[in-house]
Amino acid sequence: MEYAAAHLTSRDRYKMLASFVLPRPIAWVTTTGPTGVVNAAPFSFFNVFCEDPPLCMFAINLRPDGRPKDTLTNIQRSGEFVVHIADEPLAHAMHETSGDFPPEIGEPDYVGLKLAPSTGVAVPRLTDAPWAMECKTWKIMDVNHDRQFIMGEGIHFHIRDELWDKDAMRVHMERYHPIGRMFADRYCRTDDRVVFPAAQGVAAGSL
Repeated sequence: MEYAAAHLTSRDRYKMLASFVLPRPIAWVTTTGPTGVVNAAPFSFFNVFCEDPPLCMFAINLRPDGRPKDTLTNIQRSGEFVVHIADEPLAHAMHETSGDFPPEIGEPDYVGLKLAPSTGVAVPRLTDAPWAMECKTWKIMDVNHDRQFIMGEGIHFHIRDELWDKDAMRVHMERYHPIGRMFADRYCRTDDRVVFPAAQGVAAGSL
């Protein structure tokens, strides 16, 4: 079957994209409100796109009632945020922070997450996250006035010690268990992995 995008409602287009682009990495983002309350929220329309400079991007939509989310408001004001990846031990807490909290309630405090100071930004990071990237806003793009693309430049990284081989600059995959986003209330583990040998290709003119 096939569909023309113009013939679908925005909700149906969202359901199709979220149902097939799987699994998606999750940006677990901390920001700081004007009174110092630390906000944490997950976003699964997310990825990294560049290493020089190191850039990530995630999308923030409006609340159902049209109000901007705290993450967006805080980033627009301060220009700083921290992106984390959640692993299996933190998955439930990460999911809990996706709820609708008023600005005066910080999700990390509410769900019992520990915070640690960051190095290059004022926004604290989640202490127990396996990986975190401190970011400065690189660019914000408005899409149809109901969604913002937040592009951040990573300026400092934090890695759980046992996950990283400093000499080889490689992750110990047998110790790293990130959670992926599916759709609706579904997530996935990422432990069932497949290894292929490097593809050789074909030399020009050999066929």
